[in-house]
Amino acid sequence: MSNTFLATTMGRFRLAAILEGISYLLLLFVAMPLKYIAHYKQAVLYTGWLHGVLFVSFIIVLLLVWIKYQWPFGKVVFAFIMSLIPFGTFLLDKKLKKEPH
Repeated sequence: MSNTFLATTMGRFRLAAILEGISYLLLLFVAMPLKYIAHYKQAVLYTGWLHGVLFVSFIIVLLLVWIKYQWPFGKVVFAFIMSLIPFGTFLLDKKLKKEPH
């Protein structure tokens, strides 16, 4: 990631969304099968902790974006819902790339 990507609140939000999305997919499609198929509980413990931290970071930066860019409430709710859907944050990022910042 370049410094210009991290220089804006929107860039930080997009990064948080992508990292949160990756951690969610790892939790669902790697850690959970390891827990229930291979009986490796630590996979969920560590991946879940990481995902939790990234999810909270996503919410904090979402609030900052809401304030700075004066997003309507519906758009904030949409972004939040996208974080709950597997692959949702990647679709959200694609949509955000098209918007002027």
